[in-house]
Amino acid sequence: PGKPTLYGSVTRRGLSSEGIPDIVASEGFLVREVTKKSILISCPHENVSTKFLAPYTTFSRIHQKSITCLDISSGGGLGVSTSTDGTMKIWQAANGEIRRLLEGHVYDVNCCRFFPSGLVVLSGGMDAQLKIWSAEDASCVVTFKGHKGGILDTAIVDRGRNVLSCSRDGTARLWDCGKSTCLGVIADCGSPVNGITVGTADDSLNLGVPEHPPNEREIGTEGKMLLLAREDKKLQGVGLQSRQPVFLFVGSDAFNCCTFLSSTYVLAGTQDGNIYQLDVRNTSAPIQIIHRSGAPVLSLLPYRDGFIASQGN
Repeated sequence: PGKPTLYGSVTRRGLSSEGIPDIVASEGFLVREVTKKSILISCPHENVSTKFLAPYTTFSRIHQKSITCLDISSGGGLGVSTSTDGTMKIWQAANGEIRRLLEGHVYDVNCCRFFPSGLVVLSGGMDAQLKIWSAEDASCVVTFKGHKGGILDTAIVDRGRNVLSCSRDGTARLWDCGKSTCLGVIADCGSPVNGITVGTADDSLNLGVPEHPPNEREIGTEGKMLLLAREDKKLQGVGLQSRQPVFLFVGSDAFNCCTFLSSTYVLAGTQDGNIYQLDVRNTSAPIQIIHRSGAPVLSLLPYRDGFIASQGN
């Protein structure tokens, strides 16, 4: 940031006898290592390097346009995805073969995820509806209505007797799957909520006390915190059972996504390319801010000792 961009090119000159490409970079860049599936390129002057990986499988027939959301079942057997082509599909993760078409939302479907069982799918759309589907026969089992704007993200509490959604209408809601009713508005932000995630909070954290005794249909909300990634540049923590605010952190731009790394550490990504790591026990200053490029951070996922981020570039 703040320096002029350096541009370069890579050229393939031929193939070695082992079938590995002979690749050379233009001035200012070095090709460090080439395999059949990767190219490592460095820029010595700036002391940076990047490894480009080839995908080992590509499924090009599932959707016709951009993929907006996807999830893989806990057993790894099935995938579900939504696209700007207006479709939501379940497919086999091994070979990309389409198994089910999930039809019923009006307008775009924004988000989809499997329940822990892997047999049921939760989706949310621009029609302000939240739907639960059977992955076995593609039937829509439950439709939740109550949001006044498009649903932007969902989360599942424990095994999935309760689920959460957030919307352009500025609210996050808790739903009871068994009775298909809304158990309450967890937060009303007055600004679109782009992403939510639920996690078990560190014991030392004060999650607040509910004003009224919780509904007996609330299952697994105790000791949990809901994170809200908000359009108004705020990342908010709320006690899931208490509905009480735990913290409010102001970032550099709209927050798009958030995730728990542990019971104390969370990550959140912004529209201007920042990834904030926070300690929920003290959010006055971030532990670190990671900035790889100015492209929007669109999704975050914990992985091994670190995380995976996707950006709009």
